[in-house]
Amino acid sequence: MTIVLTALSLLRTHGGSLRQDHSWDVYFGPEAPEGQENNWVQTVPGKGWNTIFRLYGPLEAWYDKTWRPGDIELME
Repeated sequence: MTIVLTALSLLRTHGGSLRQDHSWDVYFGPEAPEGQENNWVQTVPGKGWNTIFRLYGPLEAWYDKTWRPGDIELME
């Protein structure tokens, strides 16, 4: 399962919310956080999952390592 492509597709087609800096917050879990239903990808409780990050035509900042994606963070 390619969860990242699913997440981006959901955000684009279901009106996911952009942050002021034009980044996306994507939430993974069995239930959506309140008010974040359009930025949420459902997971199955008790099952593992993976993410894949794929860049198409990365810019120089990727190669010179001045930019990198943020880490996935646990939210309580």
